[in-house]
Amino acid sequence: MGIETSCDETGVGIVRGTELLADAVASSVDEHARFGGVVPEVASRAHLEAMVPTVQRALDDADLTLADLDGIAVTAGPGLAGALMVGVGAAKAYSIATGVPLYGVNHLSAHIAVDTLENGPIPEPAIGLLVSGGHSSIMMVEDLAGKVTQLGASIDDAAGEAFDKVARLLGLPFPGGPYIDRAAKEGDRAYVRFPRGLTAAKDMERHRYDFSFSGLKTAVARWIEARRAEGEDVPVNDVAAAFQEAVCDVLTRKAILAAKEHGVDTILLGGGVAANSRLRTLAAERAEEAGITLRHPRPKLCTDNGAMVAALGSHLVAAGVAPSRIDFPANSSMDIEVVSLADRL
Repeated sequence: MGIETSCDETGVGIVRGTELLADAVASSVDEHARFGGVVPEVASRAHLEAMVPTVQRALDDADLTLADLDGIAVTAGPGLAGALMVGVGAAKAYSIATGVPLYGVNHLSAHIAVDTLENGPIPEPAIGLLVSGGHSSIMMVEDLAGKVTQLGASIDDAAGEAFDKVARLLGLPFPGGPYIDRAAKEGDRAYVRFPRGLTAAKDMERHRYDFSFSGLKTAVARWIEARRAEGEDVPVNDVAAAFQEAVCDVLTRKAILAAKEHGVDTILLGGGVAANSRLRTLAAERAEEAGITLRHPRPKLCTDNGAMVAALGSHLVAAGVAPSRIDFPANSSMDIEVVSLADRL
């Protein structure tokens, strides 16, 4: 069983090997919408209320009881501190009650591991392109059970954060990703060319696989302000399409570059923004052109869920990785290269 509470989704998943038996999710996103972003205290309280019912729903969906479990995995980090503590505390309680081993795992590695539930074992090495609300990273996955190396990451806003902020500028609801994706389908990607951060020659020397979306967000804001100052309407669909194209262009371009330069022929696309239709399409087109295999789970498994945590836990068990000590802490800034807290703090 896997438990995920890093942000605003209470997720509980159950897997047997690489077979998904249950994927129960309780989201508090509607409670955050009026604030325009996730409020940590609200998220933590929502997890407390949803935890036991969501666990029970997952067990019912899988037609199992707690006595049938042989392992429990939980997101130990990174994420919101209070939210993580709820999940970690619950997982420890269930582990003690059932007597089964507990695995504190990395939320980011879990986003990669979920791919195994649909596409089977991950070819190693592989390049992971992880794109979510809080993280935009390129990872070298040499061994999902223990050797994951960060090649690049966002140096400011993550892609998901940029989507939320630009959606707010355009008057679209929170969370912004799905609404921008929907609007962009009716827009012109070439309407305006917004900047592609960290792609100039000098930037590629120092930040070859890194991302920056703060400047893009500012460019969109200034473009909208100038348009309104002239008394003209803002073409929401066109701006959404142009902004989305700038994000997807940089993400896919750098992921393909990393795969080529490291001699890797598989890219794993994961994280909440991996549900974006344009990102999936552009990544597939560029991967095919480069002779690279692109793998990604269905959109529902891209967003935060317990299935991905259970998938990573199952992989760790199969690989013979030691379980975690019961006193491990939640770690809001957990390093991307720490896959699991195997018998250590």
